Amino acid sequence: MNILIKTTVNRNFREIFARFNLDLFVALKPPVVNLVVERFDGCKKGDEVHLKINGQRWVSHITEFFESDDEIYFIDRGAIIPAPLSNWKHIHRIVRTGENSSVVIDDIEYTTGNRVLDKIMFPVLYTMFLLRRPIYKKKLS
Repeated sequence: MNILIKTTVNRNFREIFARFNLDLFVALKPPVVNLVVERFDGCKKGDEVHLKINGQRWVSHITEFFESDDEIYFIDRGAIIPAPLSNWKHIHRIVRTGENSSVVIDDIEYTTGNRVLDKIMFPVLYTMFLLRRPIYKKKLS
């Protein structure tokens, strides 16, 4: 399944990326989730993020990082993810749309290995990431 959410932010894309740190990560936590950050290296290739989400272990590896004159993106892949998920890939894109305007894009691919369960999980996951939009606007503008 794929989730794609775009958020317009009034700031230069490089300045936005500089704010992709632990403070922002914690601020983006959905309200119904108990989150403990055990390790947060950053957003560059080779970095890792280790979490406990509602008591379950989640480890993501940053597997790609790209920067150009118009875009910065990094990809985190779930190395250890809680059931029922069996695969997780999250592309974090920050695309320049003007000198002081950008679009932050959450592009997520996930599967449980079961199409019916994937569809059941979609509205929950979509809502969790949709809740990031006002936080992005507040913290990144």
